Amino acid sequence: MESDPATMTSAPKQQLSVSDGIFLTVGMVIGVGIFKAPSIVASNTSGGIEFLLVWLLGGVVSLCGALVYAELSSRYPETGGEYTFIAQGLGRGAAFLFAWSRMTVIQTGAIAAVAFVFGEYASEIVRLGEHSVALYAVLSVIALTLLNLAGTLQSKTLQKVMEMVLITGLLFLAIAGLLVGGAPVQPRSVAPAGAGGDFLFAMMFVFFTFGGWNEAAYLAGEVREPRRNMLKILLGGILIVTVLYLLVNIGYLVALGQGGVAGSKAVGVDLMRLVAGDKGALLLAFIVCISALTTINAAVFTGARSNFAMGRDYPLFAKLGDWRESGSTPANALILQGAITLVLVVAAAITAKDGFDAMVAYTAPVFWTFFLLTGLVLFVFRMRDKSAGAPKNGFKVPFYPVIPLIFCTMCGFMLWKALAYIFNPAYGPKFGNLVLAGLLVMLAGIPLYWFARKK
Repeated sequence: MESDPATMTSAPKQQLSVSDGIFLTVGMVIGVGIFKAPSIVASNTSGGIEFLLVWLLGGVVSLCGALVYAELSSRYPETGGEYTFIAQGLGRGAAFLFAWSRMTVIQTGAIAAVAFVFGEYASEIVRLGEHSVALYAVLSVIALTLLNLAGTLQSKTLQKVMEMVLITGLLFLAIAGLLVGGAPVQPRSVAPAGAGGDFLFAMMFVFFTFGGWNEAAYLAGEVREPRRNMLKILLGGILIVTVLYLLVNIGYLVALGQGGVAGSKAVGVDLMRLVAGDKGALLLAFIVCISALTTINAAVFTGARSNFAMGRDYPLFAKLGDWRESGSTPANALILQGAITLVLVVAAAITAKDGFDAMVAYTAPVFWTFFLLTGLVLFVFRMRDKSAGAPKNGFKVPFYPVIPLIFCTMCGFMLWKALAYIFNPAYGPKFGNLVLAGLLVMLAGIPLYWFARKK
């Protein structure tokens, strides 16, 4: 008997196993940050022990956050992730602000940041002149936006293959760094904080490199028995990533020394050049470039679809909710996302020495605002439980409220630190202006929400 199409509904199917979820989570986290951020972290830490400590701390705080997200996902095992949590806990206005910020700051800023890392490693292969890094960044954003407009989706098989190649490359770097030492490269100048560096500034880039584990919450609607398995996926994924990051950074330190890591613009390439010569360095640069393109493509794909959903929910953004049958793509959402990202790339290239640094500064206050709000949502749900009765099934964060407080406290510290750069002359007006710009763009969503609600 055939089903009546009129009565059928489209919904995500629970087809992902725990191992599938862990692999996807690791893939979401491990990108190109581990080939860029260590140089900035080394410039802002006082020694090898402190350098490794910030990476370990990044893993511990991420684990605390994962436990919080595991309970939230257990309560609302849907595909909406933070959008659902914030809407259920703090209301539609806060959820709208998150969606607006994701479109204009968080997602587009992350795409731009990865594009700059792609540019740095691509420039190790073939330079395009004085502005090679920025040119490569622009070209990557345009090319992948056009690719998605054509309707060509990333191949899941290719995505998995590239992730395995990247993980294998990281393990090789770690082992090679431990076995082979060499003379460190000449260190570049440290971050503007001065000779002592800035621990929280270093943590900002560590957390950026760990970023992506929270995206696992969007898998909850497709995982088998999500109320039980989301905990295993989140914890398993973060533990694997933390171990990998520690091994790679130990390899960097042993091979290049802290000054060498701090002085490198492409630390993975410098290590490979030390181990295997120029050919090995070029091979790693090529692998990082492919990984960066894969990451950008995935971010372009998912970001456009969240913008499409926003267009469907709010008539003010109705044009974003148009779906083009040719190629089956949210064409308007893709075009707007690409345009915003290009503006960010050009602005960062003009206003900052390092586009990656600039995009982290631009996204930091907004990113930490919504990370903090998501953590606070758990306290809202727990207070409701007291009056309405706690759910009988589902995961509960152990040692409550200590673990959620650790996560929220770190989010609060990082948000405060990001905001402090606006008023700290040691970092220069351009850096502070980028932080302020991200915050102002986010706040512009408040009057937009009131207008959108009236519409």
